[in-house]
Amino acid sequence: MLKQNAIIVYRILLITDIFITLASFFVSYWFRNTFLTKLDIGGLYPIEKYTWLLIIIVPAWVVLLNSFNAYRSHRIASFINELISIGKSVFFGGLLLASIAYATKSEYISRVFILSFVIINALMLGVERFTIRAASWAIRKRGYNFRNVIIVGTEATAQEIARIIKNYDEWGLRLIGYVSVLGSSHGKMIDGTNIVGSLTDLESIVKNQVVDEVIFAVPGKRLDNLEDTLLMLEEHGINARIASNAFPHVIAKMTVEELETVPLLTFSTVPSNTVTLAFKRLFDIMIALLLIVLSAPFMLLAMLLIKTTSPGPVLFRQKRSGLQGRVFPLYKFRSMYIDAETKREEFEQYNEMEGPVFKMKDDPRITPVGHFLRKSSIDELPQLWNVLKGDMSIVGPRPPIPEEVAKYKRWQRRRLSMRPGLTCIWQISGRNKINDFNEWVRLDLLYIDTWSFVLDIKIFLKTIPVVLFRKGAT
Repeated sequence: MLKQNAIIVYRILLITDIFITLASFFVSYWFRNTFLTKLDIGGLYPIEKYTWLLIIIVPAWVVLLNSFNAYRSHRIASFINELISIGKSVFFGGLLLASIAYATKSEYISRVFILSFVIINALMLGVERFTIRAASWAIRKRGYNFRNVIIVGTEATAQEIARIIKNYDEWGLRLIGYVSVLGSSHGKMIDGTNIVGSLTDLESIVKNQVVDEVIFAVPGKRLDNLEDTLLMLEEHGINARIASNAFPHVIAKMTVEELETVPLLTFSTVPSNTVTLAFKRLFDIMIALLLIVLSAPFMLLAMLLIKTTSPGPVLFRQKRSGLQGRVFPLYKFRSMYIDAETKREEFEQYNEMEGPVFKMKDDPRITPVGHFLRKSSIDELPQLWNVLKGDMSIVGPRPPIPEEVAKYKRWQRRRLSMRPGLTCIWQISGRNKINDFNEWVRLDLLYIDTWSFVLDIKIFLKTIPVVLFRKGAT
């Protein structure tokens, strides 16, 4: 909040964390090979044998630290929360390394070495963050690194901003007072904070006092009348900021971007961190390839059973709506008789879902083999090809058919704002036991609004027992 060089600070901190993580890797090797060997645990191979792990550690730590908000400004996050973020990041990173060691059957990778690295890395990152905070506190205690703030507006939003500034001295913000937009109220106070003048007095105030920031906490309808005031602050070289709730957006996150030289105020309701989204795509590709290899025998068996028990093609192709309504062909193993689509209207009266989705228990259009394929979720395996193509993701809202999308209410269309997936919160929360489509959509929107790379991993891991024990499938 109100930190001009937030991006630069983030990058410096990120680079520092990478160097500390690299250092802790070599310190852990030295510690394990020097002290724990004396306990007859055994020695390690030369360090060169283990350096390939850094190719995994560095990007994984970057993603995990970002996902657990370890780079949230220390002006906002408490030290305890920062330590918790670091602890979670390093813990899940350690689990990843242990899983890789187990999966690759790399016997030479000592589990004690991994544990030592996790502990030492967490301690070193914790000491780093404490040192940064201690230095910041010491600087501010001496009266440096403070920014003087004026709030334009006196209504609820303005008072809330004032309360936050006063409650967190460590953020380095000093509140000079309010400026009223409703006329002169000079000399009055609101919860101990002075109204230092009206909007017409603002230029005089910034000339006679040291002012670093002016925050406009006014209703959106009043912004049109502030052009001259904003220009005045620009000419004085003073930062002007507008509280985002001046705009009628409840969910969207607001950022400022540039299209060449044109500034754009951006409202976004979907994740936009390019680093974590890139890792999501990498995760999709790796998991899809792994699942294709592991499930190959089951897919061959499914193809054989379908071909020998009912006439028609092995694969079923259906148009589905993907990201922002893009239509793509979804692949499944055919679990219905070939004329099933033409008979759907006959069974609409038996629809068990509330909303524009058709679900029917004991659907007579499903073949005997199809019941098994659906129960075991084997019919979904061809969608791994959709994942590789980029039409789908491993985790995301399930892709609807265009005819269903045409019946969506406006708020329901937001579930199309992320790439559809093989599994989602709905899948692990009861699947077909959830008969209210509105509840299904709310779960999808919860996923979109709280998305992180770690959330994808959690949903994927929770999907495994759901599939194995056939929970909620029909």
